[in-house]
Amino acid sequence: MKKPRFRFRPAVFAVAAWVLAAMSAPVAAAGPLECRLNFSMSGWSAFYKTADGTGTVTCNNGQSLPVRISARGGGLSFGKTRIDNGTGRFSGVANIRDVIGGYATAEAHAGAAKSAKAQVVTKGSISLALAGTGEGWDLGIAFGSFVISER
Repeated sequence: MKKPRFRFRPAVFAVAAWVLAAMSAPVAAAGPLECRLNFSMSGWSAFYKTADGTGTVTCNNGQSLPVRISARGGGLSFGKTRIDNGTGRFSGVANIRDVIGGYATAEAHAGAAKSAKAQVVTKGSISLALAGTGEGWDLGIAFGSFVISER
């Protein structure tokens, strides 16, 4: 008796290659997310600085997360401010929930009537560049924390 011979056909190789490529594609596509924060907040300072607000984090994978924002700190700081339509850009984010937590801050600020603000805050390998315009008056130097939590 003759043993049956199995012959490889080009179509078998093509299907196997396609299946392997399809299985490895999600791993190759994974990478850091591009996430943004849109927010509004207001606060005051008299040696102690405090501000609170709300916002939404949106990422390029379609996810969004409503958040609360609080900033606390101390230093030689005086004033009262409000930021409307503030924006932020995160770097180093792998998952939208990575943005939750406390960020370290250091700032020098001065403004009267209409003012603008830009600041970068960090949390481990994640950084957040903030920018916004608003109203109020402030003057000073402050250190503290910028906290993002879920609403």
